[in-house]
Amino acid sequence: MDNKFKNICVIGLGYIGLPTASLLATKGYKVHGVDVTPSVVKTINDGKIHIVEPGLDILVKSAVGSGNLKAGLEPEEADVFIIAVPTPFIGDHEPDLTYVKQAAEAISPYLKPGNVIILESTSPVGTTNQLAAILEKNGHKAGEDIFIAYCPERVLPGQIIVELVQNDRIVGGINDASTKITAEFYNTFVSGSVLETTSKTAEMVKLTENSYRDVNIAFANELSLITDANDINVWDVIRLANRHPRVNILQPGPGVGGHCIAVDPWFIVSQNPELARIIRTAREVNDSKPEWVLSKVRTYASKFKNPVIGCLGLAFKADVDDLRESPSLGIVQKIQQENIGKVIVCEPNLNSHDDFELHSLEETIQKSDVILLLVDHKEFKVLTALMLSEKLVIDTRGAIS
Repeated sequence: MDNKFKNICVIGLGYIGLPTASLLATKGYKVHGVDVTPSVVKTINDGKIHIVEPGLDILVKSAVGSGNLKAGLEPEEADVFIIAVPTPFIGDHEPDLTYVKQAAEAISPYLKPGNVIILESTSPVGTTNQLAAILEKNGHKAGEDIFIAYCPERVLPGQIIVELVQNDRIVGGINDASTKITAEFYNTFVSGSVLETTSKTAEMVKLTENSYRDVNIAFANELSLITDANDINVWDVIRLANRHPRVNILQPGPGVGGHCIAVDPWFIVSQNPELARIIRTAREVNDSKPEWVLSKVRTYASKFKNPVIGCLGLAFKADVDDLRESPSLGIVQKIQQENIGKVIVCEPNLNSHDDFELHSLEETIQKSDVILLLVDHKEFKVLTALMLSEKLVIDTRGAIS
């Protein structure tokens, strides 16, 4: 550990901030985490976690127990400030940078010469420069007295702890000095390559990565619509097509969720509305898939006088509790709003949910006429067509053997 980076302040203790803070604490840094939710702060200071991520509970317990990690509602002085706050939508898929701007204002009184400020939140191109402008307005000389850079997270939920260390990182500063010192910091704990560029390029790289994935998922989702219309099994088509040495089609699903793939492409579209035609179309294809699933549910439910619909999964992907932008959650809420039938929900990664009473897998299957599999959690992969032979089944993930 380099002594110049001894104290770290992490703003935002969610799916990225908390793993990052706890990892750095176990590496020997003194880490102060900041969150606006008092219950989150208390949970972490008790050595516990408020999100599901494999290995995170052990990491946080160790970090807090060592005395290197503590949480609070306000920032403290540090050598490095990491901003990992949400960047949601407002209006018609316009990026909302409110939390980034609030974080900049919050840390400003605690900054001193030599500090490094790193934005990790997924952001539209130019956001790091906006962050620098806010700090400049508050009397700091960005790129001279303080150093500012963008370094997007590139981790997969379910594998965050490993990928925070092993994945390559992209570091883009507002000037060369900012890039160099920020890269030096990441090299103290990242085993992957730390690649240097400009802040605008780093921002675009992050958006490009997830837009690429979104376009490829849209191809699979569109293929699932076409094969269904022609009474062909999409899973068979993809499995056989992928035997070609230069074909690698992804798997379709009920839509696309999560804070990255479902959000990042719109940041490109919003800034380049006339140019981002394929990216926009891919988003529209993926955003339309939940309605196609709902049409299937309506058709199957209409075969029963008082249908009971068992919904398997609410998370946006397998084996996590993350509901951000989840098409599965939206579908289940819509089924309930339209009163298509009685809804029974099984989500093994949640203890409770405000909108639904959660049931065991066994109870959900037993009581349901229609089984709607929305997420391929490991708990659901034991299901077979034979086990569900008396049910009408909609498998949006191809998980039922």
